[in-house]
Amino acid sequence: MRICIPTTSDRGPDSNVHKHFGSAPYFTICDTETATFETIENTNGRHVHGACRPMARLAGSGIDAVVCRAMGRRALQQLNRNGLKAYRADASTVSQIVKMCADGAIEEMTAESACTNHRCE
Repeated sequence: MRICIPTTSDRGPDSNVHKHFGSAPYFTICDTETATFETIENTNGRHVHGACRPMARLAGSGIDAVVCRAMGRRALQQLNRNGLKAYRADASTVSQIVKMCADGAIEEMTAESACTNHRCE
């Protein structure tokens, strides 16, 4: 499985998880079967509210899911329209999220649990 995690740096498993999906400076992708990591710079990280276009940077990356702390409804809808699920995990590093995924300790994000109007619950 290839999971995408929004991060603040390009340090592979040691990267810190960014607080929010769309504004992350980087997307760290982990292939859980091969334990390999790659990083994609998010050139759309600075955008006006509601203008997040994650698939513009993630297209062709072969990801199966996104795991993050928080995500807006529109970004979630974009991912879902592209056949991807998003999961919530409250972790500080990529390696912690990978472990949480392996342990089944993540929850699927829904429109009800996504952020609205700059508020994340």
